[in-house]
Amino acid sequence: MRRRFAMSSLDRAFFDVRDKEDRWVRVHVKKGDLMTLPEGIYHRFTTDETDMIHAMRLFVGQPVWTPFNRPCEDHPSRKKFVTEFVEEKKE
Repeated sequence: MRRRFAMSSLDRAFFDVRDKEDRWVRVHVKKGDLMTLPEGIYHRFTTDETDMIHAMRLFVGQPVWTPFNRPCEDHPSRKKFVTEFVEEKKE
């Protein structure tokens, strides 16, 4: 799990995440916002017109950040995400 916290009054940016239909959903984050992303979700990040961000990235456990480009459906983090959030649950 990754968390990002925007810290400065000028900080504004966008996080784009993929929905279940693989479409991008854009989330505008600004000072004081906390964004939590589950492990294995496809996402991207960009600043807005201010072109500035001062953010704190928080990790569960040892801080490790390694990008995995698509497709990576066989990666353990992606498999975990698909199982927990994408696949239909059978009751």
